[in-house]
Amino acid sequence: MHTLVSAPFVDTRAADLAWSLRHPLIEPLAVRTVPTPQGSVELRVLGASHQVRVTAWDGDDGTIVGDDAGGELLETVACLPDQEGALPERTTAAGPGAARYTFDSVVESFPGDDQEFAARVTHLRDEARARPDALIGTFPGSPLAVTALALLDPGTPGGSALTWRTWHAYPQSAELVTTTTSVVFPSADIPRI
Repeated sequence: MHTLVSAPFVDTRAADLAWSLRHPLIEPLAVRTVPTPQGSVELRVLGASHQVRVTAWDGDDGTIVGDDAGGELLETVACLPDQEGALPERTTAAGPGAARYTFDSVVESFPGDDQEFAARVTHLRDEARARPDALIGTFPGSPLAVTALALLDPGTPGGSALTWRTWHAYPQSAELVTTTTSVVFPSADIPRI
């Protein structure tokens, strides 16, 4: 799903980004919900970058495990003025319900090479556009001002992992930020996070 976003973006370079698993929900500019065997994955484009919200299914009857039961994971990568620190290259955490969460980020710079930057962003946008489990937001001012999210591995019934990737393209600084996240559930029999 590709959305032309009418709101200006808040973050304009990789150094503006911070990472959090504790930040509250931010009003999204676009949302795509993807059901998986483990639960519902909500891909959210923000004016300040992205959030991914994973809500686990109850293994027995298909109902959603509420946040009060510890069944929700909320990844935020965004311009967070209230949070200190840079985007980590790699971090791991214990998710709710003993899930193992791993986050990786890479910042690529294309100084003086606008053509290579444009080619990379166009390729990533076109690749994400072709996926049924992706969300792309293009911001005003440049067709290369893009935030894209894709669920790479939606898991399988009885499976124990989810994987997603995001891309944040900043034409002002010719930077491309790629994040990859995987969540490994504690048991293939009871996929809870």
